[in-house]
Order: sequence, then structure tokens, then C-alpha cells
Amino acid sequence: VIHAGIYYGPSSLKTQLCIQGKRMMYELCDKQGIPYRNCKKWILAQDEQQHEQLEKTHDFTRSINVPTSFISLAEARHREPEVRAKKAVLESPTTGIIDSHAYMSYMESDFLSKGGDLACHTKVDAVQPLASGLQGYRVHTTSSSEESASIVAETLVNSAGLAAVPLSNSILPPDRHKKPYYAKGSYYSYAAAHPRPKTLVYPAPTTGAAGLGTHLTMDMTGAIRFGPDVEWVDDPNDLSVNEERLSAALNEIETYLPNIQREKVMLDYAGIRPKLGRGSAVAQGKGDGFSDFYIRREERLEGFINLLGIESPGLTSSLAIADMVDSLLYK
Repeated sequence: VIHAGIYYGPSSLKTQLCIQGKRMMYELCDKQGIPYRNCKKWILAQDEQQHEQLEKTHDFTRSINVPTSFISLAEARHREPEVRAKKAVLESPTTGIIDSHAYMSYMESDFLSKGGDLACHTKVDAVQPLASGLQGYRVHTTSSSEESASIVAETLVNSAGLAAVPLSNSILPPDRHKKPYYAKGSYYSYAAAHPRPKTLVYPAPTTGAAGLGTHLTMDMTGAIRFGPDVEWVDDPNDLSVNEERLSAALNEIETYLPNIQREKVMLDYAGIRPKLGRGSAVAQGKGDGFSDFYIRREERLEGFINLLGIESPGLTSSLAIADMVDSLLYK
């Protein structure tokens, strides 16, 4: 999903980089022919409390110049007759979807064409700062064939996703260590032809929840799926889809898609979000535990840029994050 940037508070990096990254991503897709679709997103309210939450979201988006608008329930029924919204529908017109594999393939080929080297299936065993980074960083690696090697890099950017916090902790002193949290999200495919909305559908955000609810999304072929939910796990390699969570997911899906054929919803796949805490995915003020992206040039280690907790909206923000890293290193 290409996110609009409406959930993350007025001054967070997530808001800043999502809005900037969204614009850059649409421009890149148009220029390079990367498939995408500006399919819009609906956030639904089923009761008065959720309606009040959508009003707050709408007020906030106006304050950061991100367009959203309420559409009438009659218009909603006309455009998506299978989608149920009892109280309100807030539309985000700049939300879309992208062929993420085509995007990554383009980025890889662009990197290689500019002289970059890519070492796949290679584990980083250790990183050794040389003279506190003034002489660079020695990176020790092991390949899939168990061959050991090391290189010395002038600068180091830790963008290791689920492994970013453990790698950071292996380099920084103990008083600067962070604890990683792993939020597994299961997705569910849908095998029936109907209902099949053409708009992304999200429930109203729940106060304090670590995710945005089990929502309806789709791929570039129009196939829909539901997810992700949130399941806290200790193992970042645990990508099994938990069948025990399907019933709860179906109950949530039925609140906004009541004619769903439950027996046609299947376990699909799971992913894990690298988080810096178990707080809310939506910034709602002090005490919500909201965790922002951690992107900074580390003190007392020359040329070391740390990127931690790069979860959603990380993909949307990716080009803007790259610009920020470049500025931290060279400007």
C-alpha cells in the first residue's frame, strides 16, 4: 500500500517521510513505468465513537495538508454496495497500491547500474568500528557456502530490518542498546468472486492497538486479501500463519463486509514488523506508546547511520528515507 500519512502525529518522522515518500513514489512510478494504482482508501465508522475518531482524523489531515473527505453513506453504497458502513466513511484519495516486486527490481537494477555491489545470501557476523569510525568499519561476513570475508567501508548504514536492532546493539555501548519487538501479521486470501470491492477498506483505528485492524487490500491483479492482524512473537523468523487467529479475523472482516463467504477465506502468508515497542500504531497523544522511526547519525561513531523500527509506512517512505540518509552523511 502507498500510504497517505494520516496516522502518525503532527511532527513524527513517519508523517514527514510518508508524505514526502508518497509524492516521490508516485513520480518515480510514472517516470519509470512501475505498475501502481491510485485506488483510494476508505476508513469506516460503525458507531458514534468510531465516527468521532474519524472526525479527529479528518481534522488532523487538514492540519498537515493531506486530503481526506467524508462521503455520504448513499454515495458509499452506490460505489461499493457490498461494503457496510453504519455511521461514516472517510476517504483518502491519495492512498494507492504498488507492485512492490517491480519497485524493488527497479531499485536493484538502478543500484547495480550505478556501480553498486550486492552480496545476497551473505550473513553479517560482526561490525568493527576502526578508530570510532574515523578509519571506517570492518564488516565480517559469511556466505551461504560458509566462506568468510571482510571488507572495510568508509560509512555504515544499518538498514537491516528485523536484524537492525541486534546489529545496532552489537556496535553501540550497552547504555545505548534498544530492545527489539516483533509483531507478526497474518494475511488471508479470498477465493470467491464476490464480494470484491475495488477500494481499500480499513476499520476505524482502535485506541492503543499495535496495528490498523484487519483491513481489505488488493494486489495489481485485483485479487483481495485481508490483514494483517497483530501477534507478538519472540522469533523474527517465525513466519507460520496461525490458523487459530482466522476466526477472530473473520469476525472483524464481517463488520464491514457482511456478505463475505467465510469458507472462501484461506490462510495466506505472514510477515513480521520490526517495532521499538508494543504501543499504538496510531499517534494519539502522550501515553499511547507510539514509536516513531529511529533514523540518526550515531554520536561518537563517525559515518554510522542507524535505521531502526522501519515498519509501516516504511515502503511508502523509502525514497524519502534514502534522501534523509544522504543528507545525514553528506550535507
